[in-house]
Amino acid sequence: MQEFLDTKNDLIELIIELKKQGINNSNVLKSIEKLPREYFIDSDIHSKANLNIALPINCGQTISQPYIVAHMTQALELDKKHRVLEIGTGSGYQTAILSMLSRFVYTIERYRTLKEKSDKVLKKIGLHNIFSKHGDGGLGWEEQSPFERIIVTAAALEIPKNLVDQLANNGLMIVPVGEENNSQNLLKIRKSNNKIFSETLMNVRFVPLIEGKDSR
Repeated sequence: MQEFLDTKNDLIELIIELKKQGINNSNVLKSIEKLPREYFIDSDIHSKANLNIALPINCGQTISQPYIVAHMTQALELDKKHRVLEIGTGSGYQTAILSMLSRFVYTIERYRTLKEKSDKVLKKIGLHNIFSKHGDGGLGWEEQSPFERIIVTAAALEIPKNLVDQLANNGLMIVPVGEENNSQNLLKIRKSNNKIFSETLMNVRFVPLIEGKDSR
C-alpha cells in the first residue's frame, strides 16, 4: 500500500513539475497522467517510473524523461486526424502517448528485441492504431507516406532528407540534430509548399540515429 501511495504522489508531483516546465497542453498532460510508465520498464525500477528522469531499457537504450516526451509531443501539435511516423520505438512509451492523441502511428525500431517487446506491451494495453516494423528508421516508411507528423527519438547529424520527403505539405517534424558528444538541438521542422522552415526548441542529448537494423 505504501509503495502505491508513494508512486501516486510521485505522479502528482510529476504533473506539477511538467506544468512548471512549460507543458500546458491539457491532452498531453492527461495522456501522461493516464498511462503508467511502469508498463515500459523493468520491474526492479518501477519505483522510479514517475520520476522526471531517463531510465534504462534493453540494447543500451533509454526511455526518455517524461519532460522530453511531453515537450516533443506538445511541439507536434497533434490532433485525431493526424498520421504520425515515429523513428525509434524504444520501450513504446512515446509511441503509446502518440497513439492516444492521433489517428494512426507508424513506428520503426532498429533493434528487433525492442520492437518485439514493445509490440507485446502496446497490445496488452489495448492500443490498436499502431503499426510497427523492424527496420532502418532513417529510411522512413515510404509506402505509408506522406505523414502529417514525424517524430525522431535519436539524433541525426543533419535533417534527414528521406523523412523530409515523406512529410506532408504543412506537416511538422520534431528531430534532434547534432553529434552524440556535442551540443544537439531539438528542431521543429515545418514543410510548406515544399519549403522547409526550422525552429530550434532547446538543447538536448539523444543517442545517435544509426543506419541499418540490428537483429538483437
